[in-house]
Amino acid sequence: MSKQTIAEIKQELKELHDPDSPLLTELSEDPRKGVQNALKQWQRREKRHQKAVAAFHQRFKFENYYWEHGCRYVAGMDEVGRGPLAGPVVTCAVILDSSFDLIGVTDSKQLTRHERENLYLQIVNEAVDVSIAVNNSQEIDRLNIYAATQDAMMTSVRQLHHHPEHLIVDAVPLPELNIPQTTLIKGDQKSISVAAASIVAKEYRDHLMRDYDRVYPGYDFAENMGYGTKKHLAGLRQLGATPIHRRSFNPVPEYLK
Repeated sequence: MSKQTIAEIKQELKELHDPDSPLLTELSEDPRKGVQNALKQWQRREKRHQKAVAAFHQRFKFENYYWEHGCRYVAGMDEVGRGPLAGPVVTCAVILDSSFDLIGVTDSKQLTRHERENLYLQIVNEAVDVSIAVNNSQEIDRLNIYAATQDAMMTSVRQLHHHPEHLIVDAVPLPELNIPQTTLIKGDQKSISVAAASIVAKEYRDHLMRDYDRVYPGYDFAENMGYGTKKHLAGLRQLGATPIHRRSFNPVPEYLK
């Protein structure tokens, strides 16, 4: 019987996460250099995977606590878009349960665009409930960015189909909501549901800004998402402000026509 090729072995190792698998013992005795290199690669990859799994379970710390204390529905909340010169602020509330198993879910800023896109669809599919709210640039100018963020967050909560018994909120307390809540600094790194909300909110807003890039070309919105990059500022100087620019954010008032 012919031996597996090195390519076949590498493919099999891609799906392996059991350190006690007989395959590993068998491969350790294979004298081929390519097999031994593949085995070393698996060991390094598995070490990273186990570290990611441990971090994933650690991000359930707050949810587990509230589930164990009788809260069936715990909503994690996050926002994206407080800093840009253009576009809306987007907030998201996500309710998960203990069966949630997307190990890659972490702070959206630590993920690539491709990773976020893939996780966005999976989160929406696996979550118990997801709610998104948007406040546009006019509302931001009317309320101020902090109040507009709070307002959108509260809308996210009110739109949920399941009434949450506890909120885990990233940095922005919501005192107007009569729901117990935990406010965390860098909550998207500490809470799995906040991390999921951060990914959904960012992907939703990024898609909006790519659409706006087609409506208002010349500002590079598809790449800068409304933040004040060199290309964005150059577009402002050349073309002036668009309807989605925030009039209350400097230097936008200089370019109103």
